[in-house]
Amino acid sequence: MDPIKIGICGLGTVGYGSYTVLSNNKDEIARRVGRELVVSHIGSRKLKLHQDVGDTKISNDVFAVADDPEVDIVLELIGGYDVARELVLRAIANGKHVVTANKALIAVHGNEIFAAAREKNVLVDYEAAVAGGIPIIKAIREGLAANQIEWLAGIINGTGNFILTEMREKGREFADVLKQAQELGYAEADPTFDVEGIDAAHKLTILAAIAFGIPLQFDKAYTEGISGITIEDIRYADELGYRIKHLGIARKTPNGIELRVHPTLIADDKLIANVNGVMNAVMVQSDAVGPTMYYGAGAGALPTASAVVADVIDVARGINSPENSVPALAFQQDSLSDLPVLPIEAVESAYYLRVMAHDKAGVLSDITEILGDCEINIEAVIQKEPRVHDSEQVLSVIILTDEIREGIMNNAIAKIEALEAVSGPVTRIRMDRLE
Repeated sequence: MDPIKIGICGLGTVGYGSYTVLSNNKDEIARRVGRELVVSHIGSRKLKLHQDVGDTKISNDVFAVADDPEVDIVLELIGGYDVARELVLRAIANGKHVVTANKALIAVHGNEIFAAAREKNVLVDYEAAVAGGIPIIKAIREGLAANQIEWLAGIINGTGNFILTEMREKGREFADVLKQAQELGYAEADPTFDVEGIDAAHKLTILAAIAFGIPLQFDKAYTEGISGITIEDIRYADELGYRIKHLGIARKTPNGIELRVHPTLIADDKLIANVNGVMNAVMVQSDAVGPTMYYGAGAGALPTASAVVADVIDVARGINSPENSVPALAFQQDSLSDLPVLPIEAVESAYYLRVMAHDKAGVLSDITEILGDCEINIEAVIQKEPRVHDSEQVLSVIILTDEIREGIMNNAIAKIEALEAVSGPVTRIRMDRLE
């Protein structure tokens, strides 16, 4: 049989890693597919000195790859939104299958892309878009297909996890660790997507869609970053038996889907609480199998290329009968649910609150009275020793609450902040028992 021809668009870290895996493991891949896979065309503005691609055809224009009549599968590895969307839709219009590692593209434009692919009867696979080399999409779409998934929670951004790990283990400030993360190549010059939760929200949007059978709805995901987390909060969390992790959480409730990324206190005996450095992990709670956890490298040339090439193999296996493949969002298109994504104000959570107050009598009773009036149950209260802050004697009051709707907590915090004795905004970190 003739070989299946691959076109790679973008020869950056992941693109060249994918070329390397396809080349180095070509014999093993051919045994798995039953046909040889050949990289026949690469779209890249410039080859770097270390990038040896033999006599493979090179074009400066990635659209030349999408228009090449010999290419069967296009690998979109350029990243971003607009050009990538145009490239993928062009490839699909030309009847080509697509593999992408672009989480932003799928989260924002996936519904349109999958509809176009169905119309042309071609495949679009995207395993590498979430958690790098961890096969979490395949696990949810296929391995857990017999289950109703109740919730999932993940550390799905290695940069944020590296920063929080360094802050906890070495007592370093956020800005200092962020600078190191940029020097090590973990964070971009503009780290907003990583530290403010946007990157994780892209990935969580995809995971929620395939877990619960809903359309992709990135615009409804709640995001909160880690730039406001202090050494003080990390130490207090440790004292109470918790770790602070930047989690993406998606949960199915009778009223709708929770879709949220934010710093979260989780008990230090949970497996996911002990995922450190740049590693990723995703917990999934399902009705039949119970809890499962997936751990591994969430980024890097070869781990991500591993997922890209696994998708290429899947597409190559089904290239003659794409209609029999696993649906792009795990559920049949006409069976997707219209269950709404809940606004954060409707989500129920337990809370860690840190209140800075002047060292005056009755402050603690005023705070607890407000919480009681709002019917917020208190699990624990710790009042720290007074200290001098901005030439004033202040103390920190740490409160752990039971679960309560976010809208009610917002009202209570506003009342606490209005107290004359309270200094500055209340620090609020959500807690999750992951049960």
